[in-house]
Amino acid sequence: MKLCKLKIKDKPLFNKFLRLTRHDLSVYAFENIYIWRPLFDIYWAVVRNNLCVFLKDKIGCFLYLPPLGEKIDPQAVDGAFKIMDGVNSNKEISRIENIEKSGVSFYEDLGYKCSYKSSDYLCLRTNLAGLRGNRFKSQRAVFNYFRKHYNYEYLQFSPKYKRACLELYGLWAVERMAKTKDKIYQGMISDSRGCLKILLRDYTHLNITGRIVKIGDRIKAFTFGFPINPDTFCILYEIADLSVKGLAQFIFRRFCRELSGYKYINIMDDSGLENLKQVKLSYHPEKLIPAYIITRKNG
Repeated sequence: MKLCKLKIKDKPLFNKFLRLTRHDLSVYAFENIYIWRPLFDIYWAVVRNNLCVFLKDKIGCFLYLPPLGEKIDPQAVDGAFKIMDGVNSNKEISRIENIEKSGVSFYEDLGYKCSYKSSDYLCLRTNLAGLRGNRFKSQRAVFNYFRKHYNYEYLQFSPKYKRACLELYGLWAVERMAKTKDKIYQGMISDSRGCLKILLRDYTHLNITGRIVKIGDRIKAFTFGFPINPDTFCILYEIADLSVKGLAQFIFRRFCRELSGYKYINIMDDSGLENLKQVKLSYHPEKLIPAYIITRKNG
């Protein structure tokens, strides 16, 4: 079976399969697959009318999403495991990630083991745009502080700002890394920069919306996101100069205000990090969307 290496021209094919069923997890978007290219070799194949997306690095190969199609063919699942087993010297590495809750029973009935992976935080857009009530008192206060104390411009992102955004990310990363000894978090910050470079490079070819904040002639914050389904928009990046009080809350709220066509804002998962978990919980998500991993019961 031929595996095709992921390219930007594959976007229409991916969107065709991704849109066959409604998805709420942020991983179910071409944009959130494509930007992983600096960290993984990404391949795809259509197996028995199901799209299978494989990610491979020095550790091994796994299926990033379950097979996608109008109907999932059990033989496509078997075929995907055979492909992974052909790459992985240790077959315990072979797995399917990011199974939605609605699909768990299907794989369990096939004899696979299901394990919880993580959850995306899903917020009501009106809550994030309004910041009303005592629940959002602290975010509202720093938002107002920023507006009162800074002369700023809130602008649409343009590719001419690519270099400035990468420079800002570099400064932000240095400050964040200096505040934590968590090696996992530090690694995520480094990896995320590579993904950002891909996003910025191919911005005009991706279904990404971006905004920036300028203070004087310097970009001090940026944010990027993409739609997951007709009701849900995902915030993928939000980076702000940490020395500017209230800026992060400002750009987040302003961006959410613009997204009036959506009911929900997906602010992604917390990667198992307690500091990220607390930040996301502070915005009082409406619900959590779980993701699961499928492996063989016998390893």
